[in-house]
Amino acid sequence: MSEVNATPAGWDMTRTALLTIDLQNDFLHTDGAYGRAGQGCDAIAALPDRIAPLVNAIRSRGGSYISAQFTLVPDRCGEPLIASHLKSLRPFLTKGDFLPGAFGHSLVDTLAPADYTIEKIAYSAFYQTRLEYIMRATGIDNLIVGGIVTNGGVASTLRDAHLRNLHTILLTDGCAAFSDEVHDATLLSLATVTHKMDCAHTLAWINEQPQVAGS
Repeated sequence: MSEVNATPAGWDMTRTALLTIDLQNDFLHTDGAYGRAGQGCDAIAALPDRIAPLVNAIRSRGGSYISAQFTLVPDRCGEPLIASHLKSLRPFLTKGDFLPGAFGHSLVDTLAPADYTIEKIAYSAFYQTRLEYIMRATGIDNLIVGGIVTNGGVASTLRDAHLRNLHTILLTDGCAAFSDEVHDATLLSLATVTHKMDCAHTLAWINEQPQVAGS
């Protein structure tokens, strides 16, 4: 596929969506689950401001913004259904974290509101979610993808999109991991499944496309 900052040809912006992965308060806000546990990361915290200009740009060209948000489904007692491997990695997760409708589950204010919100229970935004249904129902063929973490939800979503013959752009500085080394290695490994562009080049490319009246 294409190299970093190579512009994909022939994309119809009205059939394109910006998709962000897990940019929600429980991951990014100081009062969220990760913030309370001291699990912040400067590279991750910088993402919403970097991605925000793309939201308005894609909408003005007739495209959409989809937010995929990690979800811990509560049991009948309100306790989160946490996979054992996740609980061992993140023992601080507790009742109320990533709960649908709660503050922590919500998209960060810098990006809110999304046009569509996807609740996801695993790494990929396609796994057992309504993402593919929304894309088919609204005629979306192309995805511009950013979010966290590069080697987890972002990579898994891009690989699943590739399996579905969808066209994608990975925002190289619009995603992040808790380790720069892991982030860089993942960008390299995804070269065969996605276009790669940074946010500034992607924004300039979108702004070159014709605007859609009323968008």
